[in-house]
Amino acid sequence: MGVRRKLIVLHTFFSLALTAILLLALRPALAKVVREAEADHAALALRLVAAEARAGGPSADLAALASSASARERGLELRAGGAEELGIEAGAAALARARPWTPIPVQGAAEGEAAAIYVAWEEGEGVFVTARARIEAARSAVLRLYGLVALALLSFYGLIAAAFEVFVLPRQVYSPIRRILAADEAVQAGRASEEIIPESAIPADELGDIMRSRNRSIISLRRHEAALADALGRLEEVATDLRRKNHLLETARRNLADADRLASLGMMSAGIAHELNTPLAVLKGLVEKLDADPAHRVDATEAELMVRVVRRLERLSESLLDFARARPPETARVRLRPLVDEALTLVRLDRGSSDVAVTNLVPEGMVLDCDGDRVVQVLVNLVRNAVDAARRGAGRAQAGGPPAVVIDATQSRRDGADWIALTVSDNGPGIEPAVLSRVFEPFVSTTLDARGTGLGLAVAEGIVREHGGVMLARNRPGRAGAVFEVVLPAPAPEPKGVAG
Repeated sequence: MGVRRKLIVLHTFFSLALTAILLLALRPALAKVVREAEADHAALALRLVAAEARAGGPSADLAALASSASARERGLELRAGGAEELGIEAGAAALARARPWTPIPVQGAAEGEAAAIYVAWEEGEGVFVTARARIEAARSAVLRLYGLVALALLSFYGLIAAAFEVFVLPRQVYSPIRRILAADEAVQAGRASEEIIPESAIPADELGDIMRSRNRSIISLRRHEAALADALGRLEEVATDLRRKNHLLETARRNLADADRLASLGMMSAGIAHELNTPLAVLKGLVEKLDADPAHRVDATEAELMVRVVRRLERLSESLLDFARARPPETARVRLRPLVDEALTLVRLDRGSSDVAVTNLVPEGMVLDCDGDRVVQVLVNLVRNAVDAARRGAGRAQAGGPPAVVIDATQSRRDGADWIALTVSDNGPGIEPAVLSRVFEPFVSTTLDARGTGLGLAVAEGIVREHGGVMLARNRPGRAGAVFEVVLPAPAPEPKGVAG
């Protein structure tokens, strides 16, 4: 284990450092003891020499004494001579003369040398005597002491480290760590029964606190996972129920739409019967004219009129399809003013609008990308409603003159795009406030029982929406008529000419 290796390295370093520190701390004291012993030895040797000199013994011959084997064996170095010869300072020399044969220290010992040098004055021969001592046995004993202390410290700490490694660390450190690692591996492998560390294997220390905290975290995590899985299960049930309800709602919506179309078609059929009367009357008159006079030839004006009436009948029949099914527009670039003129012609045939002043102010060069026939259908519905409204408001004083309808178009830029706004305004009574917000809904018509079906504006609004536009309705100030506005996307500029 990495922890065991680290602890062994730490034990070794600590024991070596402690031994080195202790030896360094003991060295000055032991060195001082050795130096003091050597100094005492040197001083004692001088006193012995002085005693023998006074007694006239063998030590009286100082030169022989200095070179004797006995002195060398005892680690003594004795020298006799003058102050300059022996290197004695003047102060020490004077003190030695004043106190004959009294040992006087003259200098300290250098590293590895004798502890001290003592000097004494011999009056009989008139010389100074110096003594230097070096006790090798004491120095060897100090070295042995160093070794014994180091060995004792290392042995003691080794025993402590071994006791920790054998009795303490395996149970208190290594085993808990292995337990934690094994439990974490169980978590990663998905073995739920081995994720939690048993309480009997948790020590009563900081590692035990860590293990208990880990157990609580795992238990809390599993509890949250179970709650999340339960919530996801309930959410899936809710989602399934919502999908089922959405399916039922969509089915009901389609059924309701189909029912609305059937109802619309039923109501439209009544209106279509009336709408067909005018073009059929025109065709009937022309056909009866041909039947009464077979030699009569149809001129160009009558032929064009018949074609327009037939087209009008076709568009009336297509209005049923527009409500029965969605039909995408077939777009082409066309001029807007001719479309307005065609719608006005059809309205004149349908409504006989000679008593209503209808003005086309649409600019000549304005073009649209649209399905021309369907836009004509939108214009027919708007102009026809405007003509009827203008007639209803002709008798009102605030209407502002005889019945009139104005068709105009402008181009503007809104929200970063170009738009064409086509307006159809009249000077009729305006739209009732209760009807204004619902004017584009099916069967919302004030003339449902007379000339309208209530579907014209709904069909027209659907056609405009299919072209990417929007239809708006509002009253002129003071309800002096109504204004219907068709806003369609303006086509991009085209360098070449467009179809009429």
